[in-house]
Amino acid sequence: MPFRRFILCTATLVLSACSSSPSPTLTQFTHYSAGYAAGDATSFYWLTEQLNMPASAADYVTAGDYGWYQSEYRWRQGQLRELVREGEQHLPAQEIQRYRIHVRFNPAGEAVYQSYRLGNKILPLQPQQLERYQAEAQTIVSATKAQAREGQSLVQGYWDGETFETCDGRDYNGLEFNQTLPSFVITRLASVDSYVAFVGSAAADRLAIRTLLQLAEGDVDCIERPQLLDD
Repeated sequence: MPFRRFILCTATLVLSACSSSPSPTLTQFTHYSAGYAAGDATSFYWLTEQLNMPASAADYVTAGDYGWYQSEYRWRQGQLRELVREGEQHLPAQEIQRYRIHVRFNPAGEAVYQSYRLGNKILPLQPQQLERYQAEAQTIVSATKAQAREGQSLVQGYWDGETFETCDGRDYNGLEFNQTLPSFVITRLASVDSYVAFVGSAAADRLAIRTLLQLAEGDVDCIERPQLLDD
């Protein structure tokens, strides 16, 4: 699993260095984060808005045996204008192929530049693929804002059974576990030093887990917001 390769943390934080709820700045930027788990897929989302319109976003998605990818997206005046995605596809017969996609859109949403490299091949992108990437960018916006409205955001850090230390070194004295978590997960959280990523909220000096995303024992790095586009 590639998370160890991406050392991370977003600059604007409330719950952790890798998690953020809305925080306006003097330049009218607001930063959000979110996370989702469905089947074998786990998704980390980051979103930056300017004056209530999306300005940039990123995702980091793992899909079990199928591979992983990370993306960065950029909008201009509310229109998606550019994205870069890179990752690995796990193909039949255990073959692993790295890939990289770069697309620029005009204000009408048409792809005016596209590059798709799969292993050593250069391939065309199909219209359905371009439509899917545009839809996935919009999903980040809507899903991240939805969690923010409920007071939830992405949290990452390290739990030793008593103290949770976020990726930026902030300490919380307790975790509240959703009792729908399997009992073996609760037992492990209570007894083993772990890297934990979850969707949750902070109250005083405690964190509440709403949805557990990742749990790993040992030296695992936090997942940073991908930065793939040139400034």
